[in-house]
Amino acid sequence: MKNTLSKIALAILLVSTATSCTKLEDINIDQTAANDQQVKPEYFLNNSIIGAQQDPGLAERLFIYSWKTAAHQQYFNFINIGQQSDDYNSLYWSSISGWLNNANATIEIAEKKTQNGTAAVYNQNMIQVARIWRAYLLSELSDNFGPIPTKGFQGVNPEFDAVKDVYYYLLTELKDAQSKIDPAVSNSGIEKYDAAYGFKWDNWIRYANSMRMRLAMRLSEVDATKAKTEFEDAVKTNKYIETAAQNFGVQEKDGWDPLTGVMSRSWNTQLLSATLNNIFIGLGGIKTADQFTETEVLSKIKNEDDFGIRYLDNFSTMSNDPSQGYYLDGIPNKMDPRAYKAFFIPGHTSDPQYWTNASNQDAQIKKPDGTTLNFKTSYTWNAFTSGTWGAKSSNMVLRAQNGRIPGMIKKFRTSTQKRLFFASWESYFLIAEAALRGWSTPISDKVAYEKGISENFNYWEVSSYLGQYLASENYNRVGTSVKYDHTTEPAATFTVKYKDGYTNATGTAAIKYPENTIYKNGAIKNDKLTKIITQKYIASFPYLCLEAWNDQRRLGLPFFENPAVETAIATMPQLTSANYTKNQVDFFPQRTSYPSSFRNADQANYDKAVSLLGGSDGVFTPLWWAKQK
Repeated sequence: MKNTLSKIALAILLVSTATSCTKLEDINIDQTAANDQQVKPEYFLNNSIIGAQQDPGLAERLFIYSWKTAAHQQYFNFINIGQQSDDYNSLYWSSISGWLNNANATIEIAEKKTQNGTAAVYNQNMIQVARIWRAYLLSELSDNFGPIPTKGFQGVNPEFDAVKDVYYYLLTELKDAQSKIDPAVSNSGIEKYDAAYGFKWDNWIRYANSMRMRLAMRLSEVDATKAKTEFEDAVKTNKYIETAAQNFGVQEKDGWDPLTGVMSRSWNTQLLSATLNNIFIGLGGIKTADQFTETEVLSKIKNEDDFGIRYLDNFSTMSNDPSQGYYLDGIPNKMDPRAYKAFFIPGHTSDPQYWTNASNQDAQIKKPDGTTLNFKTSYTWNAFTSGTWGAKSSNMVLRAQNGRIPGMIKKFRTSTQKRLFFASWESYFLIAEAALRGWSTPISDKVAYEKGISENFNYWEVSSYLGQYLASENYNRVGTSVKYDHTTEPAATFTVKYKDGYTNATGTAAIKYPENTIYKNGAIKNDKLTKIITQKYIASFPYLCLEAWNDQRRLGLPFFENPAVETAIATMPQLTSANYTKNQVDFFPQRTSYPSSFRNADQANYDKAVSLLGGSDGVFTPLWWAKQK
């Protein structure tokens, strides 16, 4: 029998089938004699979806080092200070090329089955699902690198497209693909070949429309008319992800393969970031005392105006982090209830979600007079800025030390959760932003905003606090409150009490709310858009960090503190001791560089890609849809 399956598709099948739940025995044929009748498109699609979960080697280098760090959702120094690895970029480039090849092979094989009369009843739906999934992969690739070949990964050497053209193509693809899915077609017998939805066609339609909403909103600052038109067209279908049951997620499992959790490596400490800490503390006005019953926690709660101990000679003060210079020798008085669900309190080992690797709470600070202070960090809550601390970092055992700082809870480290790619709360926060912009939406901005928070509170199992939280006018450390209609700006400063770490003298200080100078010139901290994006940012933890990074690049929201610059950062010379109190777009990573393997293999296309990028092939060159200055 004539073998009409393309060589590239067959090669992908033989290499990748072993990594999925599909086995070659299911085909019941000689691997080398596969033909159109015997190879099924769903095998390739499943391999693509599973591959994109990222095996631990890739996940550590991409999800942890790049996405979570760029999104300020962990304490770490890498892409946030302009560092990157060509090896890591090459690994991602080659990996996602394989996932895209599998998605394209799905379409190719299904179309051939239609042509030769061997198509199953679900064949046309399979093509549309593969197109939807391919659109996601292309968006992920472009959001990392910029210009990409939308017609690539099909066995030919394609032309690169500008980011604008990529987005226009994706929006068209998603609209057309979802419109051609027939929800009445049976998925019987093929459910196991779709790790996300089990080929529940209605969910794929919803995912496509939610993706249209996401990508349309990405254009809001550079192509508002197109963004509005595309968003309104998607949301009016009333077929978008609305409930947890419709979330796009893939179940993790323990091991070392693409289904292993993306945050599962034990040496990745994933400590609380200063950004999250400043957002969490005080937001929503929920008292810590109302969130715990254990005496050891309750006894360590500080007064709301207590900033703890000040160590100006040991802690960096060369950032615009409002908490810099202080060590809280206890637990904050009020806290967003999701904080204690996402991060463990050091030493709180009775917490079922405590990470056992965080067993050491011994800390040390060498004072300027030469004496050494040894202490325990049990039942304390602190986060520190990234960047360079110079000599100060050598005079302590505290900053960046596992067990001394709150860290991400256990369940996200043990490959037991579903890795989320799109969740219901994002749909509502997108609708809230669209309504705020005056676009046509099915519900108001306030209703959507509060529904988004509610959906995320359900995820974290803290819904008992929802009513009080939504009504709160309490400011967090960056000057934002929860109540949607409370848009009163905070005072310029807030007063705190502290103890001097060297003299033990008590005092007060006026802490300035940070000025986010890349959003409305730093004058606004508590408007409705800031509230929406703040809540969307919190809700993105821990799986949707790429989207959190995208929003910060697009809007400059929420407030990200600058890396500390006690000494010059070689990979980030634009941040200096003269300008660290203000934010600039190029103080934050904007993309990853193309791998040298691409440049060496195809200089002409590389040159075109960089030309379309509109700047140097570096970390700090903004993408087309992002803030430019």
